[in-house]
Amino acid sequence: MKKNVGRIDRYARIILGIAAIIAGIVFQSWWGMLGLIPLVTAFIRWCPAYSIFRINTCNPFGKNDTCNAESTVQPKTA
Repeated sequence: MKKNVGRIDRYARIILGIAAIIAGIVFQSWWGMLGLIPLVTAFIRWCPAYSIFRINTCNPFGKNDTCNAESTVQPKTA
């Protein structure tokens, strides 16, 4: 699974998810459970809807973002 959720998008999803869960608790509605969707996509940094529409909010240059952190580590060659 290739990461497609950038840093700012991730923070927005966390805030939105927590707000939806709190609203569900305050209003005693099961709709608050939908707040889990943005939380999960924020923590795994992959959104299935973004994959379908080929959206990627990661920094295209790979700077100051951890989306491409795995690819920056190069194995040593002798």
